[in-house]
Amino acid sequence: MSLARGRGSCRPLRLATTYTALDARYASIAIFALRSPPRRFIHSSEKRTNTLTDHSIPEPPTMAPVPRSAPLSVLSLGMVMRSLATTVVSSSPILLPPSLRIMSILANSSSAILNPDKNPLLRVFLKKTFYAQFCAGENATEVRDTISNLKGMGFTGVILCYAKEVVLSKEQAAKLGVGQETEEAIKNEILPWAEGTLETVRLVQPGDYVALKFTGAGSVALAQLKARQGATPTLHKAIDDICKLAQDRGVRLLFDAEQDMLQDGIDDWTLEFARRYNKSTKDPVIYGTYQAYKKGAPAILANHLAQAQKESFALGVKLVRGAYLGSDPRHLFHDTKEDTDKCYDDLAASVLTRQWTAAVKGEGAYPTASLMIASHNAESVRRARAICDSGAAKTDVSFAQLQGMADEVSCELVEAGQAVRENQGDKMSALPAYKYLVWGTTGECMKYLLRRAQENKDAVQRTRDSRDAMWGELIRRCKSVVGLA
Repeated sequence: MSLARGRGSCRPLRLATTYTALDARYASIAIFALRSPPRRFIHSSEKRTNTLTDHSIPEPPTMAPVPRSAPLSVLSLGMVMRSLATTVVSSSPILLPPSLRIMSILANSSSAILNPDKNPLLRVFLKKTFYAQFCAGENATEVRDTISNLKGMGFTGVILCYAKEVVLSKEQAAKLGVGQETEEAIKNEILPWAEGTLETVRLVQPGDYVALKFTGAGSVALAQLKARQGATPTLHKAIDDICKLAQDRGVRLLFDAEQDMLQDGIDDWTLEFARRYNKSTKDPVIYGTYQAYKKGAPAILANHLAQAQKESFALGVKLVRGAYLGSDPRHLFHDTKEDTDKCYDDLAASVLTRQWTAAVKGEGAYPTASLMIASHNAESVRRARAICDSGAAKTDVSFAQLQGMADEVSCELVEAGQAVRENQGDKMSALPAYKYLVWGTTGECMKYLLRRAQENKDAVQRTRDSRDAMWGELIRRCKSVVGLA
């Protein structure tokens, strides 16, 4: 089954800005947009380019056009209210610190009272608030309903992840020895993770993605990854079974990045299975995750591209900024947010244009690659779209944001894709937009929810933008009720 379903060529995007319905500032901008010459719709091609001399990578326009309507109108009132409440807390210097402390205690406590899976009152509270904001559901019925609702809003598809994972402290990492497959580890750790991940592949539809977290397989996986050793026999077979099922169902797999102490091992495993399942296709089954907040990200991506070039397999690239600021050593990260932003945009430009650059160095023909722009940063999305609009994009690209975050960016992508389909009569998504969701019990999702809270702490301005966008949407709806919108 072809994995091309859900993919599309790049087309112009109107990016979100914070606005209110009757804000006079946007009248002049709208006039500017109407007077501007129409953009040229372009398609990605198979032509490969090797150097920056073939195309000049365009800078994004200095002013983003305003939305043609109200992109957030696709969200239910409940979603808007919940998002507003979440972003108000996340953007508040008074409310966020105690919230983070509470979340950290809940995510790491061994007490039954503080375990949402054992405390029904705590479970109900979290399930109706933070869990509902970021997660897909606890069982197949809830997950399918969430996916159906998102696709009904206009999203191309979803990235679904089984939430079970492990985040190690320094003391726990020091105690890890060589991974040995005992019967207990196989029965209680590897096989439950494998079945949960296989079920995740079954829950999604062809063209969707499934994200894998190897640490969910337990102590054996942790020990092997930390020692940069191959997967043990039972674990290897489990991963291979997951890859085979995904390939058979037309589903793509994203091997998620995790803590830095494990990342070299994760990269090794990713490339091993990419060599097997991305060998004879232009649509990769296996994607690796590249974290632009790390200083070493360009060299890692260049090395993997060189291996793909040499061994003739397609490289799947999921590009993120990173989510382990709270657990990884600070010296690994760029010194400033601006440095991280530049790194992200440089890596995206290289893969999009199939050009070796000053950041991503290489020689010879650029290998076949597919790119997922997994970003909440509107500027990075705008830069990627500018490359596409200029005709320089030579790589299949899709866009993704986490469920419950940056909805103003996600809904703009959905609106732009729908506008293109209406105008051009395209049946397939012209602008593939996905939402990343995790599923599992409330307790299993706590570490994921903690990282989302920490991510909001480290992106205060973006969180405020989301808050303002939700507030603007709520005001727009109130005005529409009384006939003022």
